Amino acid sequence: MATPQTAPRTSYRARRWLGRNLVSVVAALVLAYMLLPNVVVAMLSFNKPASRLSYDFNEFTWDNWLNPCAAGDMCAALGTSFRISLVVTVVATLLGTLMAFAMVRHRYRGQSATNVLIYLPMATPEVVMGSSLLTLFVAAGTQLGPVTVAIAHIMFCLSFVVVTVKARLAGLDPRLEQAAMDLYANEWETFRRITLPLVAPGIAAAAMLSFALSFDDFVITNFNSGTTVTFPMFVWGSAQRGVPPQVNVVGTAMFVIAVAVLVLSQLRGRRAPRR
Repeated sequence: MATPQTAPRTSYRARRWLGRNLVSVVAALVLAYMLLPNVVVAMLSFNKPASRLSYDFNEFTWDNWLNPCAAGDMCAALGTSFRISLVVTVVATLLGTLMAFAMVRHRYRGQSATNVLIYLPMATPEVVMGSSLLTLFVAAGTQLGPVTVAIAHIMFCLSFVVVTVKARLAGLDPRLEQAAMDLYANEWETFRRITLPLVAPGIAAAAMLSFALSFDDFVITNFNSGTTVTFPMFVWGSAQRGVPPQVNVVGTAMFVIAVAVLVLSQLRGRRAPRR
């Protein structure tokens, strides 16, 4: 039992601890708030709903994880989204990285205008971009399908890749490359042994961001997909008659994979300086 003398001391220690760790406490609360939907999705992935339109936790079951493709054409739509996202990730990351290197390392006429235009796809509403691309494809006589969806996704993913890789290049110390060339390394060896390993985390982050944006997009895809059904479109169509619990399985699995990739990259980054 606290005495009258120890109570003010305990209160002082609590205020002092809170003052030192206020930023960490607020960050933990914000992170918990952001992760709360993922926790709910993970819980519902083990749920056996009472009806198709019920989203309350009714009964624990493993059936959703043991039979992830039991929800109609969900796996087909999931495969379509994966194939499109992989193509978009490779093309957007390659082109965006080359554009970032050109914009950071070289000076050319119209560079300021290019920097402004890079941000336009990020600032343009998806409804405007989707309808504009639909008008372009229809005017060109292009049949809507996976190809048009991939082209549309590459267009807005390029901006995110360029911005991400540019930020990494801007923080790169040029003296490291100069030191390598002073040690008789040519331009290709300097790029392969010094520049590329230092920029690789930014490129990897840009690739992961492109994959997530492409896989998750619905508005632009809905305008330019034609008869192609991606995973977000399947979820939207299923919402009218009840979202199957297998959708929560896919969401939980992707979240766990993303967290695992981030944890492994952080562990690898910590081990590198020790070596």
